[in-house]
Amino acid sequence: MSIKFRTENGIVVPSVTMEQMIEVDRIAVEETGPNLYQMMENAGRSLSQLTIETLGENWKNSKIIVLAGAGGNGGGGICAARHLANRGANVKVCLTEPERLKDVTVFQLHILKSTNAKIISIEELQNGKPDLIIDAIIGYSLMGEPKGNSLELIKWVSNQQGIVISLDIPSGINSTTGDVACNYIKPDLTLTLALPKTGLLPSLTGELYLADIGIPNKVYEELNLKYQQPFNHNYYVKLISEIL
Repeated sequence: MSIKFRTENGIVVPSVTMEQMIEVDRIAVEETGPNLYQMMENAGRSLSQLTIETLGENWKNSKIIVLAGAGGNGGGGICAARHLANRGANVKVCLTEPERLKDVTVFQLHILKSTNAKIISIEELQNGKPDLIIDAIIGYSLMGEPKGNSLELIKWVSNQQGIVISLDIPSGINSTTGDVACNYIKPDLTLTLALPKTGLLPSLTGELYLADIGIPNKVYEELNLKYQQPFNHNYYVKLISEIL
C-alpha cells in the first residue's frame, strides 16, 4: 500500500520514510542550511498560524494547551506557544521531561519564559478543559511504544473534547509504516513538516497540512526526489492524500 499526496491545486508532493527524513535533515544541517534552530522557528510559526486559523475569530479567548516532548518536535510546539503568546493567546505548555530537553528545545523554552505563556506540570493538566491541544510530544522518529510521561499525555488527550492538532506526525504513529501504538493521538488536524511521511495514512491524520520549514530544493534533488515547490506564496498548504 502506498499513498499519493497532492495539494488542492494538483501539485504532487513526494513522501519520505523516517530514514529519508533523517537524511533530509542531515544534508540541510551539514551542507546547505537551514540549521535546526531556523527549521524549528519556521515550523513553530506555521503551527501558530494554523492554530489561530483553526480557532477562528474567538482564538484569543480560547484555552490552548501545548504538549511538548524533549526533542525537536517539542521544540516546535514550544516555539508555536511563544508566537501565540506574543499575540495575546491564552496558552499553557506542559513538558513531558523537562530535565531531558535537547539543546534546541532548551533554547526555545528559554525564549518562551519571556512571554506570558504558562508552563504547567502534568498534574496541573487536570485543571480546566482546553479548547485546543497541540500534540508536539513525539516526532517522526518513534520506535516502539510510547512510554512514561509521553504515554500519560497521549492517554490524557484521548479523554479531552477540544480540537487536537499534531505537529509533523500524530504521537504514537510510526512515520514510515503508519503502524499505531496501543495508545496514540487521533488528531483533527496534522501539520507535517518539509515533506509528508509515508505513514501518514488518511485515517490517522485528520485534515493534513504541509509546512515549509525553509529546506532548499537542492536537498531533495540530492535524494532524487521529484519535488515541485507546492507552497506558492504561502508557508503551509493543505494536502489531499489518496491510498493507491
